[in-house]
Amino acid sequence: MAIGAAILGVEGTRLTQWERDFLRDFNPFGMILFARNIQTPDQVSALTAEMRSVMGRDIFILIDQEGGRVQRLRAPYWREWTPPLDMVARAGPNAARAMQLRSTLIAHELRSLGIDANCAPIADIAGPQTHPFLYNRCYGQDASFVTQMATIVADAYLAAGVMPVIKHIPGHGRSGGDTHHDLPRVSTPLAQLQSTDFAPFRALAHLPMAMTAHIIFDAIDPLNPATHSAAVISVIRDSIGFQGLLMTDDLNMQALSGDMGHRTERALAAGCDLALQCNGHPQDMQAVAMAAPQLTPAAQARATAAEKDRKSPPPVDIAALEAEFSTIMGDDRHD
Repeated sequence: MAIGAAILGVEGTRLTQWERDFLRDFNPFGMILFARNIQTPDQVSALTAEMRSVMGRDIFILIDQEGGRVQRLRAPYWREWTPPLDMVARAGPNAARAMQLRSTLIAHELRSLGIDANCAPIADIAGPQTHPFLYNRCYGQDASFVTQMATIVADAYLAAGVMPVIKHIPGHGRSGGDTHHDLPRVSTPLAQLQSTDFAPFRALAHLPMAMTAHIIFDAIDPLNPATHSAAVISVIRDSIGFQGLLMTDDLNMQALSGDMGHRTERALAAGCDLALQCNGHPQDMQAVAMAAPQLTPAAQARATAAEKDRKSPPPVDIAALEAEFSTIMGDDRHD
């Protein structure tokens, strides 16, 4: 059966009958969970199992579990994590090991719930202009350090059986706006972008999945945000060298214009492989399904390659990892 070129969210903690019928018919590439979908460990496990059962295959189920403000799994059932930038600063010379441990522990929590992809690492570079919605989600303020931390995070997820989704390619750090509400514009010269903002993504170009930025780069395409720009996606594919599955950031964000069908069509026409539509509203899901009926042959080949990176992780001593993490970070086991 054809696979729909989309990753979708649903409205609640269990699938409605309409959602079951729609997902069975459309068969999207994967699903994504949000706080509205999460109550208890047993409930989340039942929901992910139900999603796979309805579609009759082992779909990717994604989440945003970065730590800090952007984490969907929260106390009392799951750890509360310090924002990445703050944790890296606190860990000091032990930042690399702390990020490796943190990512392994997050991956263990996700796997236990049937979630096997995380929208992380963040490879954006924090700077004085970075909007507060993104700033402390970043790992650092220079390309070399961000590359090191993002590589450690991605490798830890892969080793623990969770697919990393690098974001926000080709780079979101120079954005002074929040793409949930506005369309930011970056006017930095291309040579400078290539040597700084794009550099971490170039180092991570071998990874199987990435998420676009809803940002205009004047030096490449002054009219269209990256998600809708064939010119920017050409840079992502050719200059940065990323050949994996390219998914949009959430198409519901107000950085984009037009209705959901138009947003989806433009993203796929520009060269994105997958449309990400998160709000779970039936009318929007139907609009995406109409505009993204199935993966292109190129996207299917990338999806097949991504499947090969799925691993069943070896057993690990979670208590020992937690103890080591607590030793690095101090007495608070939740950081």
